[in-house]
Amino acid sequence: MKEEEVKSMKIAIATKQGQVFEHFGHCEGFTIYEADGEEIKNKTYVQNPGHQPGVLPVFLKEQGADVVIAGGMGQRAQTLFSQQNIGVIVGATGECDQTARSYLNGALKSTESVCHEHAHANECGGH
Repeated sequence: MKEEEVKSMKIAIATKQGQVFEHFGHCEGFTIYEADGEEIKNKTYVQNPGHQPGVLPVFLKEQGADVVIAGGMGQRAQTLFSQQNIGVIVGATGECDQTARSYLNGALKSTESVCHEHAHANECGGH
């Protein structure tokens, strides 16, 4: 049996008070998990530098993120993350540590939920 190569990656989760936040751009910050395969090696937290168009995909790329997880995200932001070669998982809820573990073991899938009200209320879904 051939041994599989262990994949190192960084997961950035939009965070508010230890929970996955419903709109990545308005979160307090990002919990960033460094993982090898399904094992979390390190966890850090970085403050959100501010919600301005195009800033967060570049910011998270500079943090080394391979994937970003949030409750919701607009289509434009999803496209900008794609251009930075950062995967997007939306529709996530719950505690960040458990969400990261669920993603790593393949149990977390994106709902591909897109926020449409962003331009109208400067919030996801007009909240």
